[in-house]
Amino acid sequence: MKTSDFNYELPEGLIAQEPAKERDQSRLMVIGRADQNFKHNHFYDIVDYLGPGDLLVLNDTKVIPANLVGEKVNGGAKVEVLLVRKQGKDENRQIWKCLVRPGKRLNVGSEISFRKGMLKGKVLEKLESGEQIVEFESAADFWYIIHKLGKLPLPPYISPKDNLLSRYQTIYASKEGASAAPTAGLHFTSELLEKLIVKGIKIAYLTLHTGLATFLPVRTERLEDHEMHLEYYDIPQETIEALQAARRVIAVGTTTVRALESASVKDWKINKRISGETGLFITPGYRFKVVDAIITNFHWPRSTLIMLVSAFAQEGLGAKSIFAGRDFIMRAYQEAIKQNYRFYSFGDAMLIL
Repeated sequence: MKTSDFNYELPEGLIAQEPAKERDQSRLMVIGRADQNFKHNHFYDIVDYLGPGDLLVLNDTKVIPANLVGEKVNGGAKVEVLLVRKQGKDENRQIWKCLVRPGKRLNVGSEISFRKGMLKGKVLEKLESGEQIVEFESAADFWYIIHKLGKLPLPPYISPKDNLLSRYQTIYASKEGASAAPTAGLHFTSELLEKLIVKGIKIAYLTLHTGLATFLPVRTERLEDHEMHLEYYDIPQETIEALQAARRVIAVGTTTVRALESASVKDWKINKRISGETGLFITPGYRFKVVDAIITNFHWPRSTLIMLVSAFAQEGLGAKSIFAGRDFIMRAYQEAIKQNYRFYSFGDAMLIL
């Protein structure tokens, strides 16, 4: 398949610039793979589609204030740095893969100063992807400095407003490390989760630290030429035990899907805890091993995420053609556009059954 097979045109006015007034009042499009129908609801109606014995799996990653502004030590030019992913497990060394702007002005060995030396960075490597490996040193605890100097990285197509920052975080976010929010989870409220629990739906958590690369369009025309960026994930013992007992597994977000399906390779049925790095790229033809239903937002054209949901649609349709799922999802997207659903991070949601 080609990347262009997953392109579509979206009216600019349907790109959500702000979230719904209340998290669970966003709209919900329910997509039935078996009967190939679409139903239009609100997100709080999700309770009606889940039942006792179902397991809802949430990604508890927390977006860090990853946007930093400093200046080049020699020359004083302004430098913007976005922390993307920590390199290595040594907590005594803060080495990060970063997006740097303007990156061309920096060479290996270039130094950056933030807030008059409160934090310093040194470029160790420049990657072909355009990212840079930067080592940071701080006058105090690294995370204390990051929270003092950094800002939460809203998607670039959203005009930054202070009142949006608290909404670009799930209510259950607890494990710091993401540079982008797992946006399917933004729709949940404490009250909605409580209603699900009362109905007999189990709730479990895993962690996948979402990177911006997850949401970027695929640049290669052939899918097999695309290389996924690695992301760290962790599935604790209690979640693995819940997976073993579940009637159905409902993954909240494509990040959760990738973590669960990556863990299945390591056989989650016999492990007490699974963690590591995943570069799993799910495209049509993939056979899902864990996930039975997906809650997700509407995704960018040509992105790995729309390819993932197309793969999930194909399997549910029982179709042999790898284009069947893509065609079905594109039909669903056109229906969403016709019905004026709001797209992307602060937009509306889909439940794919």
